[in-house]
Amino acid sequence: MGRFHYVFPRWSNLFLPTVIVVAMSAPLYVAFMVAWGFSPKTTDVGYMPTQPVPFSHKVHAGELGIDCRYCHNTVEYAAAAAIPPTSTCMNCHTQIHPESELLKPLFESYTTGMPMEWVRVHDSPDYSYFNHSAHVTRGVSCVECHGRVDTMEVVYQHETLSMGWCLSCHRDPAPHVRNPDLVTQLEWGWDMGAAERIAEGAKWLDANHLQPSQDCSTCHR
Repeated sequence: MGRFHYVFPRWSNLFLPTVIVVAMSAPLYVAFMVAWGFSPKTTDVGYMPTQPVPFSHKVHAGELGIDCRYCHNTVEYAAAAAIPPTSTCMNCHTQIHPESELLKPLFESYTTGMPMEWVRVHDSPDYSYFNHSAHVTRGVSCVECHGRVDTMEVVYQHETLSMGWCLSCHRDPAPHVRNPDLVTQLEWGWDMGAAERIAEGAKWLDANHLQPSQDCSTCHR
C-alpha cells in the first residue's frame, strides 16, 4: 500500500516566521498608538493660535482684575461662553490706547461694524455636548478647563478636553468644585493643600446634593 505525501508550496515555509514577527511587533505597535493618542500633538494641549489682535489675558484678567464674565457674559445662563463683541472692547479702548497700531483691527471692526475674526482655542467635537452654565453655576471654575488664563500672555489649550479627562472629573468631582461665587476667582485654592481643597469641594457637593452624571447620553445626544 502506497504512502501519501502532502507537499506544501515553498512560500508556506514563511508562514511560521511571519506569525512570530507579527506576534513580536504587536505590543510595539499598540504601545506606539497609545503614546501617539496621548501626545500633545494629538490632544492639542499647548495649541496657541495667533489672534488678529494680541489680547493679553494676563494683563486684563490678571493685572487689571477684570472678571471673566465681563467679556464672556453668557457663561452663567447659556451653553456657550460668548465671545465679546467689539463694542465691549471699546468700552475701554475709546480712551485707553486709542492710537495703538496693535489695536488697529479692533478700531476698524468698530468703525465698519464687521465682527473681529477671533480664532477659537478650545473646541469640542460635534458629537459631544458641553454646557458652560451647567458647570459654572454648580461650582466648576473656569480654571478647571482653561487653566490659569490670568497668567497667560497668550491663551493656549491647557487640558486635553478628551472624554476620559471629562469622566475623571465626573467620577471624582470634589477636587474640582467650589462655591459658585468663587468660580471666576482663578487664584482661589492654589494656596491650599490637596486634602483641604478636596474637603472644601466635598462640603459643597454634600450641601447641594450634586452627583455628576456618568451616563453616555449626558454628552452624546
